[in-house]
Amino acid sequence: MTDKIPVAVVGASGYGGVQLVRLILSHPYLELAYLGGDSSAGQEFADIYPHLGHQVHRVVEPVDVQVIARKAQVVFLSLPNGVAPKLVPDLLAQGCQVFDLSADYRFRDMQIYQTWYGIERTDGTVAAKAVYGLPELYRESLLQATLVGCPGCYPTASLLALAPLLRQGLVAWDSIVIDAKSGTSGGGRQAKTHLLLAEADNSISAYGVGRHRHRPEIEQICADLAGQPVKVQFTPHLVPMVRGILATVYAQVRDPGLTTEDLLLIYQAFYREKPWVRVLPPGVYPHTKWAWGTNMCYIGLELDSHTDRVIVMSAIDNLLKGQAGQAVQCLNISRGWPEITGLPQLSFYP
Repeated sequence: MTDKIPVAVVGASGYGGVQLVRLILSHPYLELAYLGGDSSAGQEFADIYPHLGHQVHRVVEPVDVQVIARKAQVVFLSLPNGVAPKLVPDLLAQGCQVFDLSADYRFRDMQIYQTWYGIERTDGTVAAKAVYGLPELYRESLLQATLVGCPGCYPTASLLALAPLLRQGLVAWDSIVIDAKSGTSGGGRQAKTHLLLAEADNSISAYGVGRHRHRPEIEQICADLAGQPVKVQFTPHLVPMVRGILATVYAQVRDPGLTTEDLLLIYQAFYREKPWVRVLPPGVYPHTKWAWGTNMCYIGLELDSHTDRVIVMSAIDNLLKGQAGQAVQCLNISRGWPEITGLPQLSFYP
């Protein structure tokens, strides 16, 4: 391949946007053709992120569908929930391929979306065409996809931990508990009191208890895997680190004769052809630092014979496998490229 595909990043000044810029710059088949934003329009990207000044010489432009479509074939939208539907129908009509990093195109049932996000929608026909962008589960659907709703960090870590259990019918559907921790970058770049160093450091706190809007998204995909409705208990926590997600999942096994070794074999078989998921050896449990700066997901598990519960731990970088890296992975698959193309596999350590 000689000609690079021109790419637009809309919402370029946020954490998701700057990750996308970094990945596009290092991707052999992509060319950064447009940076768009609202509050950042008119600014040099290097003034927002000086550490990229030697690589990016572009001004952030006002968001204009006609300009985007003229400059780019692929569009990444890294915008607040509710904004993408104002752009996506026209972008698709102009022949663009769209990868949306918000929640706007992750739901098949618009009523569920509207209930949990409080945003009225009139683009149901367009939304029905969207593919859920979790490649380890929906690879075939991503081939030639034109609209992809990329899942967020909590659903990604949680679903990769749960998928083999649900697909094989190994756990009770009503027993699933997800206890997840996130770094502060998951809250975005806007100033928020609870994310200040003085507030978040030396502390850990739960939020969205019993009502976090990632839960219906997780349950939707769990139902796909299980072939029937599934309810989960999901509790997220904020921890004093910049990036990373650790999801610890508990579920009651149906067969008390299963062992940790049995489950590890099942997981290894399930993820055998999935280059971005590493199932760890017995007794090894993932650290978020291992995934930092990469598109990897590390999974460890243990079967507690005392309670007949399986405990699965899943660690990712929330800004890469949980956001921008996953979007590029989806693009790679849709274009028929190796899915590892242009994505970092090794973390900086320590």
